Amino acid sequence: MPTLEWIGKDKVVNHHQEVPFRILDKKYTFNAEHSENMIIHGDNLLALKSLLPQYEGLIDCIYIDPPYNTGNEKWVYNDNVNDPRIKKWLGQVVGTEGEDLSRHDKWLCMIYPRLKLLHKLLAKDGIIFISIDDIEYVNLKCVCDEIFGASNRIATLVWKKRYNGAKEKRVIVVQEYILMYVKDLRLIDTLDIPYTEEMIARNYVYEDEYVNERGKYRTQPLEAGNSMGDRENLRFPITAPDGSIIMPRRQWIWSKEHVEEALKYHELGFSQRNGTWSVFIKQYLKDRQGIQRTTRPFSLIDNVFTQDGTREMQEIFGNGNEFPFPKPTKLIEQLLTMACKKENALFLDSFGGSATTAHSLLKMNKNDNGKRRFILVEMMDYAETLTAERIKRVIKGYGSGKKKVDGVPGDFTYYELGQPLFKDDKNLNEEVPEEEIRKYVYYMETKKPLDMAATDNPYLLGKNNDTAYYFFYKKDEITTLNNEFLSTINTRATEYIIYADKCVLSEEIMEKFNIVFKKIPRDITRL
Repeated sequence: MPTLEWIGKDKVVNHHQEVPFRILDKKYTFNAEHSENMIIHGDNLLALKSLLPQYEGLIDCIYIDPPYNTGNEKWVYNDNVNDPRIKKWLGQVVGTEGEDLSRHDKWLCMIYPRLKLLHKLLAKDGIIFISIDDIEYVNLKCVCDEIFGASNRIATLVWKKRYNGAKEKRVIVVQEYILMYVKDLRLIDTLDIPYTEEMIARNYVYEDEYVNERGKYRTQPLEAGNSMGDRENLRFPITAPDGSIIMPRRQWIWSKEHVEEALKYHELGFSQRNGTWSVFIKQYLKDRQGIQRTTRPFSLIDNVFTQDGTREMQEIFGNGNEFPFPKPTKLIEQLLTMACKKENALFLDSFGGSATTAHSLLKMNKNDNGKRRFILVEMMDYAETLTAERIKRVIKGYGSGKKKVDGVPGDFTYYELGQPLFKDDKNLNEEVPEEEIRKYVYYMETKKPLDMAATDNPYLLGKNNDTAYYFFYKKDEITTLNNEFLSTINTRATEYIIYADKCVLSEEIMEKFNIVFKKIPRDITRL
C-alpha cells in the first residue's frame, strides 16, 4: 500500500505515545447528580490520552470535523494550522525543522497523532466519520488508510452542503466529503437506516415496492431528462396550489392525461422553495404491519444544508451567534444512526465546536427513548460559553412564542484538563487524587477500566484473568510489602501483582504465593 510522506512525519508517527497523561478535573454536572456524558475543555491531543484508561476500545462511533486548513484566520474557530498553540506544539515536537513546513505539512503533523489515539479508543466494530473538503481530502484519505487500514475503509460520503452557489472565483463548490472507516470491517455486515416521516417526505428514502393507497410514501420528481426524446405531449403546464403555472424545464415523465388523473386522486404533491413551485409523484408504500423498515444509505447526502445548521444556532442563541457554518443536526443524525444501533452507544467528537453532535444525540434519544452517551472535547475558549451552553439550552428548551422549542432529557459533566500524573520521568505527582492513580495503574496492567466498587481491602485494584492487583500506596508514607500486608489479602488468585515503595519478603515467600513485586513509581508503566 502506498504511504504518504511529509516533512516532520518521523517526529509525529509515534508522538501519541509521548503525550503526557493528565487527569480530568471535574468542574460541575448539569441537570443531574451524576452523568456519563462529558464535555472536556482542553487540547484534544491531551484529552484523548486522558480518556484511554476508561474508554480504550469502547467508543462505538466517532465523528470529527477538524480544521479544513483553509487559511482563513478570521473565523471564531481558527481554521488554520498557524494557530499559536499549534505553532508552539510543532516547535516542541518537530523542532526547528517545523519552521520550514508548508501548511499541509503542519496540518498533517497536527492530525496524525490525534487519529492514532482515536483509533485506540474506537471499538472493534466502531465506525469513525471525518468531515473534510478538497484542500486536505487526499492527504487525509492516505493517512486514514495508513492508520485504520485501506481494507477498513467503508466509503467516502459526498455531502451536498449548499442548495445554491457562493461567489467563488472559478468553480462553485457545493460539496464536502465525509470519510468513513471502521476498526475491523469483518465485524460489519450491512449499514441500514430506519425510515422516518421526514426522510420519506424529503426524498431520503428509496423503495422499490409501492402501491396506490393512502399512507406513507416516497417522492419522485415528476420532471425528467430528455432520455425519452423530445415529445410535445410531455410539455404542458400544471397549475400550482396558488394558481401560478409550473412549466417543465425539460419535460414531464407522465402524459397530460395521466397527470390530470393523478391530480384528481391527489397522487401528486407540490412544494415551494424560494418562491418557486415544483411538483412530485407520491409513491405510496405498503404497510408491513408496523415493522420498522430500513433502507441502505446512499453515498450522496442531499437535502440537508449548511444553512440548516446556521439557522439552528440562530434559533438557540439569537442573531448574535458568531459561530460560522456549524454542521446541521440532521446531517449528524443520519451518520450516527447509520453507525450504531445500540440504545446505549457511546459517541465521541474530539473537535466539539458548536456541539452539534451532542445536540443530535439528545434529539435521537428523545425520539426513541434511547440512552446514547456522548463525549465532546473542545480546545477553544468558548468550550463553556458556546459548546456547553448550547447543550444547556437544548436540555432546558429555547425560543419563545411560536418559535419555542421544548427541552429534551439530558445531562452532562463539564471537565477541564487537570494535573499531569507524573511530575517528571521518575516521580508521581502527589497533587493528583489517589483514585486517579489507581485507575491509571490498573488500566496499564489490564487494559481495562477500573471497577470502582468497594472491596474488602482498600489496596485491591481488582482481579483479571485470575491475577489480583494491589496498589499499596500512601501519599505521605513509605509503604512496605511484608508479611503483615500479606495477612490482609483475602482474594484468592493464581498470581498476585503488588505495587509498594519497597519489599522485604523473601524469595521463597514470593515464589510460594506467586507474588510479583513492582516498585512505586519506578515500575508504573508510562502510557
